[in-house]
Amino acid sequence: MSVYLLESRLDGVLGGKTAGALERAFGMHTVGDLLSHYPRRYARRGELTPIDSLVVGEQVTIVAQVKSANERPMRQRRGSLLEVVITDGRGEVQLTFFNQSWRIRDLIPGRQGVFSGKVGEYRNGKQFAHPDYELFEDVDAARLTAEAQVHEPIPIYPATSTVASWQFTKIVALVLDGLGDIEDPLTEDLRTRHGLLDARTALERIHRPQDEQQIPVAVRTLRMHEALILQTALLQQRQAVRAMSATRREAGDLLERFDAALPFALTPDQSAVGEQIARDLVGAWPMNRLVQGEVGSGKTLVALRAMLQVAQSGGQSALIAPTEVLAAQHLRSIARMLGPDLAPLIMPTLLTGQLTAAERRKAALRVASGQALIVVGTHALLSDSTTFADLGLVVVDEQHRFGVEQRETLRAKGTAPHALVLTATPIPRTVAMTVFGDLDVSTIRSMPAGRAGIQSFVAPVAEKPAWFARVWDRVAEEVTAGHQAFVVCPAIDAEASGASQNDDVEAPEPVVVGEGAKARWGVVQAAALLSRHPAFDGIRVAILHGRMPGEEKDAVMRSYAAGEIDVLVATTVIEVGVDVPNASTMVILEADRFGVSQLHQLRGRVGRGSVPGLCLLVTESEPGTPARERVEAIARTADGFELAEVDLELRGEGDVLGDAQSGVRSSLRLLRVVKDADLIALAREEAETILEDDAGLRRHAGLARAIERRLDAAERAALAKN
Repeated sequence: MSVYLLESRLDGVLGGKTAGALERAFGMHTVGDLLSHYPRRYARRGELTPIDSLVVGEQVTIVAQVKSANERPMRQRRGSLLEVVITDGRGEVQLTFFNQSWRIRDLIPGRQGVFSGKVGEYRNGKQFAHPDYELFEDVDAARLTAEAQVHEPIPIYPATSTVASWQFTKIVALVLDGLGDIEDPLTEDLRTRHGLLDARTALERIHRPQDEQQIPVAVRTLRMHEALILQTALLQQRQAVRAMSATRREAGDLLERFDAALPFALTPDQSAVGEQIARDLVGAWPMNRLVQGEVGSGKTLVALRAMLQVAQSGGQSALIAPTEVLAAQHLRSIARMLGPDLAPLIMPTLLTGQLTAAERRKAALRVASGQALIVVGTHALLSDSTTFADLGLVVVDEQHRFGVEQRETLRAKGTAPHALVLTATPIPRTVAMTVFGDLDVSTIRSMPAGRAGIQSFVAPVAEKPAWFARVWDRVAEEVTAGHQAFVVCPAIDAEASGASQNDDVEAPEPVVVGEGAKARWGVVQAAALLSRHPAFDGIRVAILHGRMPGEEKDAVMRSYAAGEIDVLVATTVIEVGVDVPNASTMVILEADRFGVSQLHQLRGRVGRGSVPGLCLLVTESEPGTPARERVEAIARTADGFELAEVDLELRGEGDVLGDAQSGVRSSLRLLRVVKDADLIALAREEAETILEDDAGLRRHAGLARAIERRLDAAERAALAKN
């Protein structure tokens, strides 16, 4: 018999046809890929799957019993139709087969088996059309040949219409029978201390357990494999960064003059994080730090102080923002904070794709010559034509809006520049450890003094239609009192074909959690409603969305900031960075279409000054639905860190991690960042100990090989770019 290794290619083990099917269905190439496709649950012979739990449209695998089988001729065309009913004892599903009368000899009432297919509907009942299935042997016959088999759990694998679960079971059995030695990523000492299995036994017991008691320790062992491999790879990347040489950026009179001119004192957290960054900038290796903080906590101020420290030695800083609106807002904010004393020395410069050709040439020349010590821009900063004289610091605002390739492109324009990543989306501890484990993480929790705070309310207009009119009356009252308001819509034009929720042409919005049909409210519809509303007579309303020309967007934001516009009807293009202290009210239409973090970001656009903030979350979602839970979570608390945990629970870590960070981090098999928090922390400690003693993993060959298998060249490159 052939002996296979985890690195062996599947086409050499299973043949080209089967290997091709697995590659198309699951992206598998090697034996290791196949064996890391774990069962999602286990069934037992005699334990039937509740049929009322099946969801129409899903591809499912169930254990059920044949109730009846009948064949009849088809009326509309030649041939026969076989109709089989399977049951769990309470509910029923119909199976239909066209011109396959021979199956009636197998599908005898009383026989049980595993059935797989896409759940459909037929005459108000559930149906599988041409499902795959495998029937169990009669229990009495099974006892005569292999009595123990009756008690063995049946692995149910994630499957597709082309590769059924039991086909996967047979393929895995074939591969396990021919599998050779496995280098274990866990040392014998680590396994002994934590009660874990060797790698070969863990794979055997997760794929073909002899009883249910064998499964939990196999799962725990393989979770530790994932956690240790990932944490070791992240720490290796941190080591690689620290092996680079960085230009020391000493603070001087620029920062002293800036601090002396500030009309307020830094918050304790701003001071503490600022000190951490200042130390990083004079270190021997490039800074690689993530700063997370509440909306309005002053992250931009912290970043600006870092830029001034870099500017002291003539170094340049590049701040990349996801939208033109935000980039322009940052530039105005930075110029205002620098004041007439420092701005001419620093020459903050805007570089975006929608500048005129003449403006862009002028800006690019300032950047290339080193005159502009602070450069703020969008994706235009990534252009090959944009060069820097001495790029010393890269600041990435709202990191979740950029992929690693874009960040690396910017960093590559300097020689080992320092990197500072900002996010106003608080990150749960385990996510930070799993996704940003190669960055140092700083947190700003305290808020600047003088903030009046925000009150948030759900307006459930399906249950209370009169509240919709009250929302607009409330907005008009705030404007009459001298304040301003935002109205946010999930689309630009809800009546246009293919109305988009993600309208920003420069960078996509984060994934919106849509609920069913397309949006009812777009900017166009909301603005039209307000133009006819009697309470808005004399109120100045304007619109803003990502498909407007850059100059027009910037002009609208300047007018709004200057108080020349009372109500701004916009998409989520105003989600981050927009700072208008006089804005008191935020209305979010169809709030259930947005995610928790997005709603929190939007709410943070008001209540930024001494004016109390009001956020009205308009929704037609039903009570008790996930959509309604998101909206109610926002109304319940203004603590972004608490909401981050809620977001993780509601959405699941697959969505929260996303795949923009790196393939490795969004393709966790068994590891769950919420449930396995303690295991991840333990793996981090073990990885630190291993690398401290054996930085090159020469004495941990199994772990080194596992990292090589787990991180292909593209994933390793992505990890190195973060």
